[in-house]
Amino acid sequence: MSQHAGLRRGRKAATATLIAAAAAVALTACQGTGAGSGDAGAAGAPSDAASSSSAPATTGGSDSAGGTGGSTTDTGGGGQHATQDVTQPSTGKGGATVARTASARTAASASADRSSDRCTAGEMGLRLGRADVGAGNIYRPLVFTNKSRSTCTLRGYPGVSLIQRDGQMIGKPATREGAAGRAVTLKPGGSAYAVLHTIQDGLKDTPCWKSPYLLQTYPPGSTESMTLRTSDLRVCGGEFTVTALEPGTGL
Repeated sequence: MSQHAGLRRGRKAATATLIAAAAAVALTACQGTGAGSGDAGAAGAPSDAASSSSAPATTGGSDSAGGTGGSTTDTGGGGQHATQDVTQPSTGKGGATVARTASARTAASASADRSSDRCTAGEMGLRLGRADVGAGNIYRPLVFTNKSRSTCTLRGYPGVSLIQRDGQMIGKPATREGAAGRAVTLKPGGSAYAVLHTIQDGLKDTPCWKSPYLLQTYPPGSTESMTLRTSDLRVCGGEFTVTALEPGTGL
């Protein structure tokens, strides 16, 4: 009996040991599962944050990849408008490109006056005088008036061109006609004028240009242009010239 009792006690001890071992394994597995779930949750948060923070970068990258200009750092509505302004000249299809080309050509046709007291575009007013028609010729005085409080001078030829509504130049800038003349001194309120010349329709086979939207002019030596709204200065026969400036209004 004592031997059987010892065996039973041994079996109970072994069973208890196995149960304890199984419980330890189960506890370890549960702890591992909980830790893994926590780690997965923690890893998920940075992933979401990285996704949201990279959205602007992706948008910017898309703008850059699209080749839409240099404003890729600005992803707002204003940046889109700036991008359009930047890319339009590069395409060569917009009026802005042609307008800049027209302006450069008009400026190049003006006299280079580097006098320290020369009249600048910002100091003057501009108007177009009445037409003088005779023997098939049409003459129009282009009048510059000194609106500043200081005396200034004008010397030589202004650059003049006609511009249509979309910014494109019509024909070519006016060519110079006659002698360069002397410097014209303009006191405050004083005026000087140049004469624009063309011919009447039908005198030559060359067709008339379309009517302009603007007259653009550069005073001699000025890097800034002046514009005047007009639609009745129509050039015909390919004749479009401008004289040097003279004192007065030419009226």
